[in-house]
Amino acid sequence: MAPQRPKGAGALDKGTRPALSPAPVTPGSTELYAALDLGTNSCRMLIAQPKGSGFHVVDSFSKSVQLGAGLEKTGRLSRGSMSRTIQALRICQQKLRRNKVKRMRLVATEACRRALNGADFLKRIQRETGLRLDIIKPEEEARLAVISCAPLVNRKTENLLVVDIGGGSTELVWIDISKVPRKDRAQSIMRLHSGFEQAASDVPTARVVDWISVPLGVATLRDQFSDVEDDAARFALMSWYFEENLTDFTPYQSAQPQENFQIVGTSGTVTTVAASHLGLKRYDRTKVDGLRMTSEQIDRVIHSYLAMGPGGRRADPRIGQDRSALIMSGAAILQALMRCWPTDRMSVADRGLREGLLYAQMSADGVLEDGTY
Repeated sequence: MAPQRPKGAGALDKGTRPALSPAPVTPGSTELYAALDLGTNSCRMLIAQPKGSGFHVVDSFSKSVQLGAGLEKTGRLSRGSMSRTIQALRICQQKLRRNKVKRMRLVATEACRRALNGADFLKRIQRETGLRLDIIKPEEEARLAVISCAPLVNRKTENLLVVDIGGGSTELVWIDISKVPRKDRAQSIMRLHSGFEQAASDVPTARVVDWISVPLGVATLRDQFSDVEDDAARFALMSWYFEENLTDFTPYQSAQPQENFQIVGTSGTVTTVAASHLGLKRYDRTKVDGLRMTSEQIDRVIHSYLAMGPGGRRADPRIGQDRSALIMSGAAILQALMRCWPTDRMSVADRGLREGLLYAQMSADGVLEDGTY
């Protein structure tokens, strides 16, 4: 499958569903919001309450369901992966009911987009759990990742690359904020929740130079090279193959600015690399989220993973057994990005699609302290 490209400047297709809005909510509302992300590898949910210009998490859920297991070979979601997912979603449904959540956005991404039986599976989910999930398009997935990372944007940044490494796909968005006053740069990125193509305005806005959705994530890339036995050779092949899929991305073709340039990476791969860099034996979000890493530091961690071999990675508490099977495909993607755009300012984001879904809903309702972006 070829990388997804925008029509025009990333304009939404007419069939894209907006965030659910059953009724107007007044600013300062104490009503709870929920966001659920059913990806190729994991099922994750947050339940949160608006607080100031952000939100306070009330409840959460995360489970590795491996929904995309076998998808590369068969083109279909397997019985086992669907059963595991249904079980996880039943827990989510119980949490939503217990917290009496009425405002929610529940979405599915690459595995359900690609699977021949993806739409039928969502009907089964609604029938067996009562939850209605929407399959979102790559452009919306990219937008949601971007707005979730807005608080991590440095005021000095003029060109920003947001990278979201998922289980089945990887989204890259290049944003030019050089014309935006420094104090407004993070807020200008939040405004992108309504679309990558911004209406003409006298106010300087964030400009999306280009975006791309590469149909290669940690699970799909691993599966494509599962027949390569040598660990180092498999890693090198994955990294170069991913880079080949970036050739249509406009910033790949031109010289990149090294000053006032920032990468924000969001994914389990990026946070795991950060935890390894810090030597954390027990994951600590407060130490990882917002951490800045250089290309050299990232490269050292990746080389340490290669030196460990598969057995060493499985035994390393900084990686964990669930992540060990996917960390090298994720690291291959990360290394390709660092090869294209070396930087001393990659910010690690322990946030992503769920946070973007929450920001988008709350922003549309005007319940955030700063109002609708």
